[in-house]
Amino acid sequence: MENSLPIHLQEVIFGSSDSNISKKVSKLEKQGKIKKIAPRLYTGNLEENPKTIVRRNIFTILGKLFPGAVLSHRSALEFQPTSTNQIFLTHTYTKKTKLPGITIRFLKGAGAIEGDNILSGQVYASQRERAFLENLQTSRKTGPDSKTLTYSELEERLEQIVRINGEEELNNLRDRARDISIVLAMKKEFIKLDKIISAILNTHSSKILKSPIATARAFGIPFDPFRYELFEKLFRELKQFEFKQFEEKNADLDDFRNFAFFEGYFSNYIEGTVFKIDEAKEIIEKQTPIPTREQDSHDILGTYKIVSNKKEMSITPKSPDELISILKYRHKTLLSARKDKKPGEFKNKNNFAGQTAFVDINLVRGTLIKGFEFYAALINPFAKAAYLMFMISEIHPFLDGNGRLARIMMNAELVTAKQSKIIIPNVYREDYILSLRKLTRQKDPDAYIRMLSRAHEFSSTIHGSTMDEIQIKLEKSNAFHLPNEGNLNIITTDINM
Repeated sequence: MENSLPIHLQEVIFGSSDSNISKKVSKLEKQGKIKKIAPRLYTGNLEENPKTIVRRNIFTILGKLFPGAVLSHRSALEFQPTSTNQIFLTHTYTKKTKLPGITIRFLKGAGAIEGDNILSGQVYASQRERAFLENLQTSRKTGPDSKTLTYSELEERLEQIVRINGEEELNNLRDRARDISIVLAMKKEFIKLDKIISAILNTHSSKILKSPIATARAFGIPFDPFRYELFEKLFRELKQFEFKQFEEKNADLDDFRNFAFFEGYFSNYIEGTVFKIDEAKEIIEKQTPIPTREQDSHDILGTYKIVSNKKEMSITPKSPDELISILKYRHKTLLSARKDKKPGEFKNKNNFAGQTAFVDINLVRGTLIKGFEFYAALINPFAKAAYLMFMISEIHPFLDGNGRLARIMMNAELVTAKQSKIIIPNVYREDYILSLRKLTRQKDPDAYIRMLSRAHEFSSTIHGSTMDEIQIKLEKSNAFHLPNEGNLNIITTDINM
């Protein structure tokens, strides 16, 4: 045995034509130190289910029991059993072999060719181009019992190649597949592949495409499928609930502007633009930047200019084109003083937050257009606001100012519906950021919806006829505290001034 562990301690043990090893294996089995789990296959793991053991060691098992076979068809692209626990191998015969928890389907065909990959032992895996050709063969079975993926699944994998590595890589794949098709006599399959690639690259009719992702690419509006799935998850969750409506109590123009000051102040604070409250008031009152912090001051002015304008904040998009137009206009206003951030223009380089990569520059427009579908299908004002804020934040369409812009778009939905706007105070910053992160990374919208619902309830209690009156209520609510200094306090009764 090649394994350096004693035989009885090995998780997978193979029968052998070597009589010495065969006798030793037989003796260990009789002693109960190992057990047989399939023909020519034993294990020293007496605790776990044989199905678990086989699945964990499947490629090692294939390499030892079926030398010369090629992991092929859908298995060469998925590298795991189907949902009905099947794996497909091309070999010298056609038959079906059962192991605990896995059925191996052998398909008669050519062995490994140049470029196929050694998987384990003497078993190979079809190289990517061969696997695509194999998956374009005719299959009599459907679903997880089929040896091939669906056309839609294949198109999405091809679209991913061009999305990540560009058109040149997809053309290279086509060239290699053409050569392989000659070696394996798969001309019909190559013709199918060539048509799909041509359609994706928009050099052939896109009518043959089945996948929405590939079709969007062909029409020149490719989108981020991961984000689309994420937006759909949030959309479905938002559709499950009724959300309480909080009537706008700062409806008068002066009250609206007073609230807007704090809305802008906190929104900038989230992004790290920190001013003392009196400094921020002076910037707004004098409409003049602090000389030592000119750009930061303009951030305060730009935000306030939008959120204090009731007419502007009553504008919401009715179409994807309007959404893009509104975003660009508001971004231009927001970052007018930061020319290096290209105000009013979509980003020209990809941006990140830690290890999170936002939507690729080539997919921004398409993802906004595709994401608009869910926004348009929402009715409840809070649901629309929550969805739009997350969508803009997640796409991150601009080089800077995305968080502030996302919150502006959120509050415009609420202004239009005559509901209280939402502010995210300093003390609530971590709750806000962590819930966004959880939705992004774990696809769990619950914490995000609960966080924003609480922020909406809190914000509805913040009203007053003067800026000082509003500030007192915010102070009583711990709004100006840092996250580690206290908790958000929602005061539902009027404070005795």
